[in-house]
Amino acid sequence: MANIKKNACIGKECVACGTCVKYCKRGAIAVHKGVRAVVDSALCVGCGLCEKACPAGIIKNVEKEEESK
Repeated sequence: MANIKKNACIGKECVACGTCVKYCKRGAIAVHKGVRAVVDSALCVGCGLCEKACPAGIIKNVEKEEESK
């Protein structure tokens, strides 16, 4: 059986401003090589704080299918 979980997805338009990193309380986002932010899906709980904080509006919470244990 699969569980559906929300997870942040950052578009390729990211300019690595770091705003999402500051707002993520789980430490699930990091700026990769100063180019764009990336999400660690194992840490992301889909709370939406990064999505609301992104000044460019390019972060979207999407449904991610996970296998149940």
